[in-house]
Amino acid sequence: MKIFFSFATNTCTDCPPAMENTRTDTFLITGGCGYFGHRLASSLHGKGARVVLFDTVPPTKEVSEDFVFVQGDIRDYAQVERAVAGVDCVFHIASYGMSGREQLNRHLIEAVNVQGTQNILKACVEQRVSRLIYTSTFNVVFGGQVIENGDESLPYLPLHLHPDHYSRTKSLAEMAVLKANGTALQGGPGVLRTCALRPAGIYGPGEQRHLPRIVGYIEKGIFRFVYGDPSSLVEFVHVDNLVSAHELAAEALTLEKQHRSAGQAYFISDGRPVNNFEFFRPLVEGLGYPFPTLRLPVSLIYFFAFLTEMIHHLVGPFYNFQPLLTRTEVYKTGVTHYFSMAKAKAELGYEPQEQNLDEAVQWFRCRGHGKKSHSSTLGRFLLNILIVAAFAAIALSFLPVVGS
Repeated sequence: MKIFFSFATNTCTDCPPAMENTRTDTFLITGGCGYFGHRLASSLHGKGARVVLFDTVPPTKEVSEDFVFVQGDIRDYAQVERAVAGVDCVFHIASYGMSGREQLNRHLIEAVNVQGTQNILKACVEQRVSRLIYTSTFNVVFGGQVIENGDESLPYLPLHLHPDHYSRTKSLAEMAVLKANGTALQGGPGVLRTCALRPAGIYGPGEQRHLPRIVGYIEKGIFRFVYGDPSSLVEFVHVDNLVSAHELAAEALTLEKQHRSAGQAYFISDGRPVNNFEFFRPLVEGLGYPFPTLRLPVSLIYFFAFLTEMIHHLVGPFYNFQPLLTRTEVYKTGVTHYFSMAKAKAELGYEPQEQNLDEAVQWFRCRGHGKKSHSSTLGRFLLNILIVAAFAAIALSFLPVVGS
């Protein structure tokens, strides 16, 4: 484990202006050097908090000179215990297997999401940390079924119904975190108070997981079709709204707020259900590309994703390719599921600010993206036909031959 008490000599340009020091708490952020972790750290620091970043890799962006970076792995309890020592509150956002080929690495997903969370809980109790906020996911209740304006009374999706290991392990981890609420801290007095936030898909300028993958598909000419019912609705959450929700949840765990969020889970989004592909239309067109007009059924894309996963299972040990889509990604983007923010608003004071993709479009354009397509309408039409034919051929090849 390495500790750097001064990782940079100046503050990053993304950080908010410094504010009067009104809070002296020390916050540990697991996965703190990732996109969301960095934004949360910058916001906390701007409000006067002390911040410890715990991650397997150093920050890729410049951070404040008084941040503490602890290099370590949540799968190693000794490293977790040393990182947690002396902090007042833990934001546990580190996870693995959210999207793409990561979703197919079952062993690592289990080790990080389940065992890693157990390590965090144990360290909080032994190091007398009284507050823990866990970053969960919509997926703990969603597995491809239609959900309209769901709330926190929905039961967990039965573990065997999850189409991917990430969602299953996030459910297990969230259950463990909420069950740990009220656990006596070692040496007493005091107890550990926990809560969980279930965010929608995160977006914002500089997001490095979903948006670059989509832009890559656009620029390679792969984004030639959409799928699912055009009336299907999903949700997203801007990174700044998610930061706000985490700060409010941490505050709601304090005595001053009567520990009102203790033992609770909250759905977090922008609160504006939208068709998945319409949400990304400003990004596609903002970069100068035509928006696809070809629409395919979810069932066909899901079957294609299933076959892709099977192929990856066979060849993955030799060639770990990036699947175009996984089954979970098809469900998450093509099947209606959105949730009420009523509980988060009432108990946390959460008020999402209206956001859009304009900043993200500018972020990509400033980095050389946005080349216009010069292909003809006829050319695009013929390519669309070829794509549909390819999907159909793959599907038909797996159907039983009549008379065989």
